[in-house]
Amino acid sequence: MVTEDTRKKLEELDRQIEELTKLRLSLATESDDSKTLSEQLVAERKYERKFLNSLDYGDDVTLRSCQRTVFRTLFDLSRTYSSTKTKTVSYLATRISDALVNTPKIFPDSALVACQGVEGAYSQIACDKLFPNADIMYFRTFEGVFQAVENGLCKYGVLPIENSSHGSVNQVYDLMKSHKFHIVRAKKLQISHRLMVKPGTKFEDIKEIISHEQAIGQCSKFLKDNQNIKATIVANTAIAAQTVANSTRNDIAAISSPDCANLYNLDIVRDDIQNSDHNYTRFIVICKDLEIYPGADKASIMVALGHTPGALSNLLSRFSATGLNLTKIESRPIVGRDFEFMFYLDIDASVYSESFIDLMCQLDSDSPAFTFLGSYKEN
Repeated sequence: MVTEDTRKKLEELDRQIEELTKLRLSLATESDDSKTLSEQLVAERKYERKFLNSLDYGDDVTLRSCQRTVFRTLFDLSRTYSSTKTKTVSYLATRISDALVNTPKIFPDSALVACQGVEGAYSQIACDKLFPNADIMYFRTFEGVFQAVENGLCKYGVLPIENSSHGSVNQVYDLMKSHKFHIVRAKKLQISHRLMVKPGTKFEDIKEIISHEQAIGQCSKFLKDNQNIKATIVANTAIAAQTVANSTRNDIAAISSPDCANLYNLDIVRDDIQNSDHNYTRFIVICKDLEIYPGADKASIMVALGHTPGALSNLLSRFSATGLNLTKIESRPIVGRDFEFMFYLDIDASVYSESFIDLMCQLDSDSPAFTFLGSYKEN
């Protein structure tokens, strides 16, 4: 228990730190006109590295770690504060501003939209909710959707990105690194998996269940309880239903949506197969151009970080300094680079927030591999 005398000393120290922090941040905004911005940044980094290595911590390893963390954070906050006080014209800021002006004020209810799978797929169901009068073009793979949008074959594409009970759709995240696109809208869709068979087939007849790997993962408890039934992965839940409908077998079943049971004339034999009734999949709408519709209060970015101590912590501290809330962090390895990762971040932030735009411009300027994926509304 801290004594009253110690508490007073701590408060006095905290007040001193408060004043010194103000002074430190103020001095960080001063620049050397004889040096370029790049030269100044290099000089800062050299100083910071030298200072951290000079910290006297004796044999107390824990103290060393705490000291280095405190000063690394202070250095990062100083750069962030300095950037907000010395604004420069940013190409990204101009792009965002232009998008706000040129994007229509109402999200379209019709368009040519790319979806993976076939009629009845959850992507199609999400697409119908996003674009009530959409003309849908189906593709066999997620990459086909990216390519259709990137090449201008379709105006928009709808892709699943994560599930509330089974996590991220890694295939989609991996493809993001190699395609140029922007996110313009997101939709959370409640998922209702059913086990369906050809008319006349009974549950005890089933020897094999087919579905997409996400659906199989979302029904893993049911499958574990029925280990005598083989589980086989196919490209899509709707393709699974279609395959069962076209099969001559009477011992095969599909995990798919109720819509597919009606669409492909299948019987539902079990409707209690999901791990959770609270099962939602998040879908994104991608577009080749940067479009920002009114009400955009969420954003997504990609940034590559090297395998160096504190790299991720330094990045996160910049969001903390500006009071921005991160709702998701996803990392995927960069092929061909040892222990380097691409990080995908979702941010709760209004596109009209000046501090948000400032931070995006800072990251765009500081990071050699930074991509602003878009600012959008999610419902």
